[in-house]
Amino acid sequence: MKTVLVTGAFGFIGSNLAATLALDDQITVLKFGRENTDSDLKNYVEKADFIFHVAGVNRPKDDNEFTSGNKELTEKIITLLEQQKTPAPLLFTSSTHAERDSAYGESKKAAEDAVLRWAEKPSNRAFIYRLPNVFGKWSRPNYNSVVSTFCYNISHDLDITINDRSTPLNLVYIDDVVTECIRAFKGELTESKSNFYDLPRSFNTTLGEIADILASFKQSRVDLVMPSFENIFHKFLYATYVSYLDKDDFSYTLDMKRDDRGWLAEFIKAPAFGQIFLSRTKPGIARGNHWHHTKVEKFLVIEGDADITFRKLDTDEIITYSVTGDTLQVVDIPTGYVHAIKNTGDSDLLTLFWANELLDPNAPDTHYQNVAKD
Repeated sequence: MKTVLVTGAFGFIGSNLAATLALDDQITVLKFGRENTDSDLKNYVEKADFIFHVAGVNRPKDDNEFTSGNKELTEKIITLLEQQKTPAPLLFTSSTHAERDSAYGESKKAAEDAVLRWAEKPSNRAFIYRLPNVFGKWSRPNYNSVVSTFCYNISHDLDITINDRSTPLNLVYIDDVVTECIRAFKGELTESKSNFYDLPRSFNTTLGEIADILASFKQSRVDLVMPSFENIFHKFLYATYVSYLDKDDFSYTLDMKRDDRGWLAEFIKAPAFGQIFLSRTKPGIARGNHWHHTKVEKFLVIEGDADITFRKLDTDEIITYSVTGDTLQVVDIPTGYVHAIKNTGDSDLLTLFWANELLDPNAPDTHYQNVAKD
């Protein structure tokens, strides 16, 4: 059993780190935040086998808070560590602003210097990360990250301000930060004589690109078209964006196209994936009776009973698959086969469909013909 201390445990990075550490039942997490006292800090440092110092102030009302929240808190931790016979390793998340001439950057640089002086003693182990802009869930809008601000505003129908769309951004994802912190705790990092370490992955983008990607996520609830998540940056952005939805805005309604047969609705689609849709069909009713040159589909009955019938174009043989929602059986629809699905039960038939391409109204590749020849 190991005991770790997380400073800033109720902030953006700290809350993500503490939540992940708590998943390991061999780790006890001590959480230090703004409401804790110096006495709490002393008690926690004495108990800790490892210290994650991720607390920090970056947008205070008064610049003096930079000194107290960044430089002085770090110095307090160092002083307490110096009193320990066997001090715990210390991981400190600094900022790339430590290289810049600003009140925030100077306070971070002063904190780094305090850690480096302490680490000069061979028995003292330190890890310093100069993080760029970090994004992910639980980041505070208008405080931690421009990404969180854009996510919040766009998801809440608020305007965003961009003075220059080409403004470059270097970003790291919160899960990558947490993973790296835990690797340090487990002793899995490459040795560094300078005590400075880098995350293995970051993303270079622009303000304009971020805004466009997030706007596409919002639009996906309208047109149902999702971007490709083969780009892992887009995947991370989407996970971040969804975390900012208002609690009364988690759901949205699909367009159900109703007729005498029942209804059909698209669910989700993407150019590289195709589309998923579903239908409810009344007893005795058939859907389909058409064929495709290139479009491929999969049918999955999830409630009710149905016959899925096929006939290869220009032949007479009819092939029948009888399926039921009691057994989830996927049926592939080959190209060049006229096909239909008929509800053979006494109750409504609920079917899930997948097609390998989006519907193009100008070239639908859907050619009507009955499976059963007249």
